[in-house]
Amino acid sequence: MTSPTIGAEPEAPPPEPEPLPYHRLARARSRPRWWRMPLTAVLTAVFCLVAVVLFFAGLDLAAFLGVGGGVLDDLDTTMADTEDPLGLVLALCVIALLLPCVLLAARICGPRPVGLLSSVEGRLRWRWTLHAAGISAAVYALSVPALLLAGNLAGTAESVPAPSGWTLVAMLAAVLLVVPLQAAAEEYVFRGVAMQTIGSWLRHPVFAVALPIPLFVLGHDYGWVGLTDVAVFAVMAGWLTWRTGGLEAAIAVHVVNNLCAFGLSAFGWKDESPTALVITLLVSAALVFLLDRAGRRRGLARVRPCPRPAAALEPCAR
Repeated sequence: MTSPTIGAEPEAPPPEPEPLPYHRLARARSRPRWWRMPLTAVLTAVFCLVAVVLFFAGLDLAAFLGVGGGVLDDLDTTMADTEDPLGLVLALCVIALLLPCVLLAARICGPRPVGLLSSVEGRLRWRWTLHAAGISAAVYALSVPALLLAGNLAGTAESVPAPSGWTLVAMLAAVLLVVPLQAAAEEYVFRGVAMQTIGSWLRHPVFAVALPIPLFVLGHDYGWVGLTDVAVFAVMAGWLTWRTGGLEAAIAVHVVNNLCAFGLSAFGWKDESPTALVITLLVSAALVFLLDRAGRRRGLARVRPCPRPAAALEPCAR
């Protein structure tokens, strides 16, 4: 039996692993692997493709059987016209299909528990989500009248085709039901899987926030003003996700924003002028300040303790 060397320095304990912010949660496993999040993204795309094919097959079958009084007969034309109430709702439904697809993909190979795709606490924090939605609704309630007034005074507001009567009621009801799923699906893909995939390779949050922005912008068919607005929204959503430790604030803002946008469009109003862009930039700045402040006052967890890796494994916070 060997005795310790006299006068030898005691061996220093291994350093405590750093806690993980949201974009680094793919490394929350004791054995992180670089390929897990990319595979989650690939599986999401595959599952979504299958879901969309089944969705359209179901619509074609309904049209063949005469369900819906013939409104689904010219499905390709309807889907291409998002100013048509049915076309808009169907387009939103297609995007909403991403939500179960991304959650299933994460269940198979993504972060464990799957709730780590929602927040650092491993779950969607519903109270915080509703609180963030209330703050967002209050800000938009103040900004919409300013947007309408500025558009009318500057003469930049456009009239778009709008439904009426029961068609309008049905469209608003459908949008109210589908938009939360559509907005959540986009956030789980572009701020969830995308940010955590990048964060599994690159530590600094700027990369996780900025790199998914081009893909998010390319998914929208707007002019330069609209695309700039979308890019600013992506920056705001990514920053809030990192800052608050979860997707809840981004989902809340996304839902309220889309409900306002589709609601104004349903009543025949549209404005993609630089004046409208300035107002939306001010709205984004106000939301960043208010939601960050609200999250700090509620004591939201912004990081997750990192599991101590085995001796043979690389440090979790590398």
